Amino acid sequence: MAGVVHNGAVPDPQSPEDDQGLALRRDADAAETVHANRTWWDAQAPDYYAEHGGFLGDDDLVWGPEGWSEELLGLLGPAADLRDRDLLEIGGGAAQGCRWARSVGARVVSSDLSAGMLRQARAIDHSRGWAPMPLVQCDGAALPFADASFDAVFTAYGVIPFVADSAAVLREVCRVLRPGGRCVFSCTHPFRWAFPDEPGPEGLTVRFSYFDRTPYVEQGGDGRATYAEHHRTVGDRVREVVAAGLTIVDLVEPTWPDGHEQEWGGWSPLRGRLVPGTLIVVADKPG
Repeated sequence: MAGVVHNGAVPDPQSPEDDQGLALRRDADAAETVHANRTWWDAQAPDYYAEHGGFLGDDDLVWGPEGWSEELLGLLGPAADLRDRDLLEIGGGAAQGCRWARSVGARVVSSDLSAGMLRQARAIDHSRGWAPMPLVQCDGAALPFADASFDAVFTAYGVIPFVADSAAVLREVCRVLRPGGRCVFSCTHPFRWAFPDEPGPEGLTVRFSYFDRTPYVEQGGDGRATYAEHHRTVGDRVREVVAAGLTIVDLVEPTWPDGHEQEWGGWSPLRGRLVPGTLIVVADKPG
Protein backbone atom coordinates (compact mmCIF):
# COMPACT_ATOMS: atom_id res chain seq x y z
CA MET A 1 0.00 0.00 0.00
CA ALA A 2 2.52 2.52 -1.21
CA GLY A 3 0.48 5.61 -1.63
CA VAL A 4 -1.28 6.32 1.66
CA VAL A 5 0.33 9.39 3.19
CA HIS A 6 -2.44 10.69 5.43
CA ASN A 7 -0.43 9.78 8.47
CA GLY A 8 0.53 13.05 10.07
CA ALA A 9 3.63 13.39 7.90
CA VAL A 10 1.76 15.80 5.61
CA PRO A 11 -1.02 18.32 6.24
CA ASP A 12 -4.68 17.49 5.71
CA PRO A 13 -5.10 16.88 1.95
CA GLN A 14 -8.61 18.33 2.12
CA SER A 15 -7.63 21.51 3.99
CA PRO A 16 -7.78 25.06 2.65
CA GLU A 17 -4.63 27.12 2.30
CA ASP A 18 -2.74 27.56 5.55
CA ASP A 19 -1.40 30.88 6.83
CA GLN A 20 1.96 30.41 5.10
CA GLY A 21 0.41 29.28 1.82
CA LEU A 22 2.32 26.00 2.00
CA ALA A 23 -0.73 23.70 1.76
CA LEU A 24 -3.49 24.73 -0.58
CA ARG A 25 -5.88 23.75 -3.34
CA ARG A 26 -4.54 24.87 -6.71
CA ASP A 27 -3.93 23.54 -10.19
CA ALA A 28 -0.90 21.30 -10.76
CA ASP A 29 -0.11 19.89 -14.19
CA ALA A 30 1.40 16.51 -14.97
CA ALA A 31 5.03 17.65 -15.04
CA GLU A 32 4.82 19.52 -11.72
CA THR A 33 2.98 16.63 -10.09
CA VAL A 34 5.50 14.02 -11.25
CA HIS A 35 8.49 16.06 -10.07
CA ALA A 36 6.90 16.85 -6.71
CA ASN A 37 5.78 13.34 -5.89
CA ARG A 38 8.96 11.64 -7.06
CA THR A 39 10.99 13.98 -4.86
CA TRP A 40 8.64 13.61 -1.89
CA TRP A 41 8.62 9.80 -1.95
CA ASP A 42 12.39 9.64 -2.51
CA ALA A 43 12.86 11.59 0.72
CA GLN A 44 10.11 9.93 2.76
CA ALA A 45 10.61 6.26 1.83
CA PRO A 46 12.66 5.15 4.88
CA ASP A 47 10.45 6.97 7.39
CA TYR A 48 7.28 5.74 5.70
CA TYR A 49 8.49 2.16 5.93
CA ALA A 50 9.62 2.60 9.54
CA GLU A 51 6.17 3.89 10.51
CA HIS A 52 3.94 1.58 8.48
CA GLY A 53 6.03 -1.45 7.58
CA GLY A 54 4.71 -3.45 10.51
CA PHE A 55 1.10 -2.90 9.46
CA LEU A 56 1.73 -3.63 5.79
CA GLY A 57 4.04 -6.61 6.24
CA ASP A 58 6.96 -7.22 3.93
CA ASP A 59 5.19 -9.82 1.80
CA ASP A 60 1.49 -9.03 1.98
CA LEU A 61 -0.96 -7.19 -0.28
CA VAL A 62 -3.02 -4.91 1.96
CA TRP A 63 -5.65 -2.93 0.09
CA GLY A 64 -6.09 -0.08 2.58
CA PRO A 65 -5.89 1.21 6.15
CA GLU A 66 -8.87 -0.95 7.05
CA GLY A 67 -6.44 -3.86 6.87
CA TRP A 68 -8.21 -6.08 4.34
CA SER A 69 -5.65 -8.14 2.41
CA GLU A 70 -5.77 -9.87 -0.95
CA GLU A 71 -5.65 -13.21 0.86
CA LEU A 72 -8.98 -12.31 2.49
CA LEU A 73 -10.70 -10.55 -0.43
CA GLY A 74 -9.42 -12.45 -3.48
CA LEU A 75 -9.93 -9.52 -5.84
CA LEU A 76 -7.24 -10.69 -8.26
CA GLY A 77 -8.97 -14.06 -8.38
CA PRO A 78 -8.33 -17.32 -6.53
CA ALA A 79 -4.72 -17.49 -5.39
CA ALA A 80 -4.30 -20.88 -7.04
CA ASP A 81 -5.21 -19.31 -10.39
CA LEU A 82 -2.36 -16.78 -10.12
CA ARG A 83 0.32 -19.47 -10.36
CA ASP A 84 2.46 -18.98 -13.49
CA ARG A 85 0.58 -15.78 -14.38
CA ASP A 86 2.37 -12.51 -15.17
CA LEU A 87 1.48 -9.73 -12.71
CA LEU A 88 2.55 -6.08 -12.69
CA GLU A 89 2.31 -3.84 -9.65
CA ILE A 90 2.34 -0.09 -10.36
CA GLY A 91 3.04 2.37 -7.58
CA GLY A 92 4.28 -0.65 -5.68
CA GLY A 93 6.44 1.24 -3.19
CA ALA A 94 8.55 -1.32 -1.35
CA ALA A 95 6.99 -4.15 -3.41
CA GLN A 96 5.08 -5.82 -0.57
CA GLY A 97 2.16 -6.68 -2.84
CA CYS A 98 4.34 -8.30 -5.45
CA ARG A 99 6.08 -10.40 -2.83
CA TRP A 100 2.70 -11.79 -1.81
CA ALA A 101 1.88 -12.55 -5.45
CA ARG A 102 5.24 -14.25 -5.89
CA SER A 103 4.54 -16.37 -2.80
CA VAL A 104 1.51 -17.92 -4.54
CA GLY A 105 3.48 -18.70 -7.68
CA ALA A 106 2.96 -15.66 -9.92
CA ARG A 107 5.68 -14.14 -12.06
CA VAL A 108 5.90 -10.53 -10.93
CA VAL A 109 7.31 -7.08 -11.64
CA SER A 110 6.94 -4.19 -9.19
CA SER A 111 7.26 -0.63 -10.45
CA ASP A 112 7.27 2.79 -8.84
CA LEU A 113 7.98 6.39 -9.77
CA SER A 114 10.32 6.82 -6.81
CA ALA A 115 13.86 5.48 -6.75
CA GLY A 116 13.76 5.90 -2.98
CA MET A 117 10.87 3.48 -2.65
CA LEU A 118 12.64 0.98 -4.92
CA ARG A 119 15.75 1.23 -2.75
CA GLN A 120 13.56 0.43 0.23
CA ALA A 121 12.24 -2.61 -1.62
CA ARG A 122 15.77 -3.78 -2.31
CA ALA A 123 16.73 -3.22 1.33
CA ILE A 124 13.87 -5.46 2.47
CA ASP A 125 14.98 -8.24 0.13
CA HIS A 126 18.55 -7.94 1.39
CA SER A 127 17.63 -7.89 5.08
CA ARG A 128 15.34 -10.90 4.69
CA GLY A 129 17.69 -12.90 2.51
CA TRP A 130 15.02 -13.10 -0.19
CA ALA A 131 15.61 -13.32 -3.92
CA PRO A 132 15.68 -9.79 -5.37
CA MET A 133 12.29 -8.60 -6.57
CA PRO A 134 12.18 -7.54 -10.25
CA LEU A 135 11.88 -3.74 -10.00
CA VAL A 136 11.30 -1.02 -12.60
CA GLN A 137 11.32 2.74 -12.08
CA CYS A 138 8.68 4.34 -14.26
CA ASP A 139 5.74 6.72 -14.46
CA GLY A 140 2.42 4.87 -14.29
CA ALA A 141 1.18 6.98 -17.22
CA ALA A 142 4.01 5.71 -19.47
CA LEU A 143 4.61 2.04 -18.74
CA PRO A 144 7.76 0.65 -20.44
CA PHE A 145 6.18 -2.68 -21.35
CA ALA A 146 4.89 -4.16 -24.58
CA ASP A 147 1.20 -4.48 -25.35
CA ALA A 148 -0.54 -7.49 -23.78
CA SER A 149 2.37 -8.35 -21.45
CA PHE A 150 0.49 -9.10 -18.22
CA ASP A 151 -2.41 -11.12 -16.91
CA ALA A 152 -3.11 -8.64 -14.11
CA VAL A 153 -2.09 -5.12 -13.09
CA PHE A 154 -2.72 -3.89 -9.57
CA THR A 155 -1.93 -1.09 -7.16
CA ALA A 156 -2.88 -0.53 -3.51
CA TYR A 157 -3.08 3.23 -2.95
CA GLY A 158 -0.45 3.82 -5.62
CA VAL A 159 -0.38 6.02 -8.74
CA ILE A 160 -4.10 6.75 -9.21
CA PRO A 161 -4.46 9.62 -6.69
CA PHE A 162 -0.96 10.94 -7.36
CA VAL A 163 -1.15 11.76 -11.07
CA ALA A 164 -2.77 14.65 -12.90
CA ASP A 165 -4.23 12.33 -15.56
CA SER A 166 -5.42 9.07 -14.03
CA ALA A 167 -7.34 8.33 -17.24
CA ALA A 168 -3.99 8.04 -19.03
CA VAL A 169 -2.78 5.57 -16.41
CA LEU A 170 -5.82 3.37 -16.95
CA ARG A 171 -5.33 3.46 -20.72
CA GLU A 172 -1.76 2.27 -20.18
CA VAL A 173 -2.97 -0.47 -17.84
CA CYS A 174 -5.45 -1.66 -20.45
CA ARG A 175 -2.74 -1.59 -23.12
CA VAL A 176 -0.33 -3.84 -21.21
CA LEU A 177 -3.07 -6.27 -20.10
CA ARG A 178 -3.78 -9.38 -22.09
CA PRO A 179 -7.35 -10.02 -23.21
CA GLY A 180 -9.22 -11.35 -20.19
CA GLY A 181 -6.70 -9.73 -17.84
CA ARG A 182 -7.64 -7.98 -14.62
CA CYS A 183 -6.97 -4.54 -13.16
CA VAL A 184 -7.46 -3.84 -9.44
CA PHE A 185 -6.69 -0.52 -7.77
CA SER A 186 -7.50 1.02 -4.41
CA CYS A 187 -7.48 4.68 -3.42
CA THR A 188 -8.90 7.05 -0.84
CA HIS A 189 -12.68 6.89 -1.15
CA PRO A 190 -13.65 10.07 -3.05
CA PHE A 191 -16.36 10.80 -0.46
CA ARG A 192 -13.59 11.51 2.08
CA TRP A 193 -12.59 14.66 0.18
CA ALA A 194 -15.70 16.41 1.55
CA PHE A 195 -14.42 16.03 5.13
CA PRO A 196 -11.40 17.24 7.10
CA ASP A 197 -8.77 14.50 7.23
CA GLU A 198 -9.02 14.07 11.00
CA PRO A 199 -9.57 10.79 12.90
CA GLY A 200 -11.85 12.25 15.57
CA PRO A 201 -15.35 13.77 15.57
CA GLU A 202 -14.09 16.86 13.74
CA GLY A 203 -13.54 14.58 10.73
CA LEU A 204 -17.25 13.79 10.47
CA THR A 205 -18.52 17.23 9.42
CA VAL A 206 -18.69 18.11 5.72
CA ARG A 207 -16.54 21.20 5.07
CA PHE A 208 -15.62 20.98 1.40
CA SER A 209 -17.39 20.35 -1.89
CA TYR A 210 -17.21 16.74 -3.03
CA PHE A 211 -17.36 18.11 -6.57
CA ASP A 212 -14.32 20.39 -6.24
CA ARG A 213 -11.65 18.61 -8.24
CA THR A 214 -8.92 21.18 -7.58
CA PRO A 215 -5.75 19.30 -6.57
CA TYR A 216 -4.31 19.44 -3.07
CA VAL A 217 -0.76 20.80 -3.26
CA GLU A 218 2.03 21.39 -0.80
CA GLN A 219 4.58 23.90 -2.00
CA GLY A 220 7.84 25.44 -0.89
CA GLY A 221 8.66 29.07 -0.41
CA ASP A 222 9.45 29.37 -4.12
CA GLY A 223 5.88 28.34 -5.00
CA ARG A 224 6.91 25.02 -6.54
CA ALA A 225 4.94 21.95 -5.55
CA THR A 226 6.61 19.49 -3.20
CA TYR A 227 3.66 17.06 -3.04
CA ALA A 228 0.32 16.75 -4.87
CA GLU A 229 -2.86 14.68 -4.86
CA HIS A 230 -5.68 14.78 -7.39
CA HIS A 231 -9.34 14.24 -6.52
CA ARG A 232 -11.91 12.50 -8.70
CA THR A 233 -15.50 11.57 -7.84
CA VAL A 234 -16.72 7.98 -7.90
CA GLY A 235 -18.41 8.73 -11.22
CA ASP A 236 -15.15 10.08 -12.62
CA ARG A 237 -13.35 6.90 -11.60
CA VAL A 238 -15.99 4.72 -13.24
CA ARG A 239 -15.96 6.74 -16.46
CA GLU A 240 -12.15 6.63 -16.67
CA VAL A 241 -12.10 2.85 -16.27
CA VAL A 242 -14.76 2.36 -18.94
CA ALA A 243 -13.17 4.87 -21.33
CA ALA A 244 -9.87 2.99 -21.06
CA GLY A 245 -11.55 -0.11 -22.50
CA LEU A 246 -12.05 -2.05 -19.26
CA THR A 247 -15.22 -3.59 -17.89
CA ILE A 248 -16.00 -2.99 -14.22
CA VAL A 249 -16.53 -6.22 -12.29
CA ASP A 250 -16.87 -4.81 -8.78
CA LEU A 251 -16.68 -1.65 -6.69
CA VAL A 252 -15.63 -2.53 -3.16
CA GLU A 253 -16.04 -0.23 -0.14
CA PRO A 254 -14.34 -2.14 2.68
CA THR A 255 -15.95 -1.98 6.09
CA TRP A 256 -13.92 -1.25 9.22
CA PRO A 257 -13.23 -4.65 10.84
CA ASP A 258 -14.22 -5.39 14.41
CA GLY A 259 -11.22 -5.35 16.71
CA HIS A 260 -9.13 -3.12 14.44
CA GLU A 261 -8.25 -0.10 16.57
CA GLN A 262 -5.20 1.27 14.76
CA GLU A 263 -5.44 4.82 13.40
CA TRP A 264 -3.70 5.87 10.21
CA GLY A 265 -3.89 9.60 9.71
CA GLY A 266 -7.57 10.34 9.08
CA TRP A 267 -8.51 6.67 9.07
CA SER A 268 -9.83 5.56 12.44
CA PRO A 269 -12.38 3.17 13.97
CA LEU A 270 -14.72 6.10 14.62
CA ARG A 271 -14.80 7.32 11.04
CA GLY A 272 -14.38 3.90 9.44
CA ARG A 273 -17.55 2.55 11.02
CA LEU A 274 -19.60 5.49 9.73
CA VAL A 275 -18.23 6.56 6.33
CA PRO A 276 -16.22 4.71 3.68
CA GLY A 277 -12.48 5.33 3.66
CA THR A 278 -11.28 3.21 0.73
CA LEU A 279 -12.57 2.52 -2.76
CA ILE A 280 -11.37 -0.57 -4.61
CA VAL A 281 -12.12 -0.91 -8.31
CA VAL A 282 -11.99 -4.33 -9.98
CA ALA A 283 -12.11 -4.37 -13.79
CA ASP A 284 -11.37 -6.80 -16.60
CA LYS A 285 -10.10 -6.33 -20.13
CA PRO A 286 -12.60 -7.98 -22.49
CA GLY A 287 -11.36 -11.30 -23.82
